[in-house]
Amino acid sequence: MDYSEIRSAKARLDMPGRPFLRKTPLWRVPGALLGVPCAELWLKLEHQQVSGSFKARGMLNRLLAQPIPAVGVIVASGGNAGIAVAAAAQALQVPCEVFVPTSCPAAKQARLRELGATVVQHGAVYAEAFQASVARQAATGALMAHAYDQPEVVAGAGTLALEIAEQAGTLPHQVLVSVGGGGLVAGLALGFDGLA
Repeated sequence: MDYSEIRSAKARLDMPGRPFLRKTPLWRVPGALLGVPCAELWLKLEHQQVSGSFKARGMLNRLLAQPIPAVGVIVASGGNAGIAVAAAAQALQVPCEVFVPTSCPAAKQARLRELGATVVQHGAVYAEAFQASVARQAATGALMAHAYDQPEVVAGAGTLALEIAEQAGTLPHQVLVSVGGGGLVAGLALGFDGLA
């Protein structure tokens, strides 16, 4: 995977008629305000995306980059990735099936259903829900969306680096990212490296 895939993802996501994604605010605050010994912090407010997280970028890019069969798309999730896929599927008017573990919060399951997704509870942990989704995908032929481990998902997340640089007019000196599966940090690293 290389920087050109992030540029392609940005072009795909920026096409006219794609109101699903929002250009989220970049707040600049004095470091002292948050007790951090630096002149300024930039906070990228990705929680304002339609799906409530940065995952909207990668999931929409995955769905736009691949042909979606009539049966739709399938994903395993603890919540946020599933919500992003369900929101993207709703925007593209395709069916969506989300496998969640029993530990997935009821509020996230309710949000998935509000977005039109079929929710399947399986197993106590994500790995069990994922295995069930893989078996279901093999049986149905649905497009598999992975929470973080697909090039299109990483490239979509990497568009965040381009947006930050565009809004700030420069590159950040350091970037702090929380890491779960690693899709966001991989996309940001690739994006900022390509801009440097």
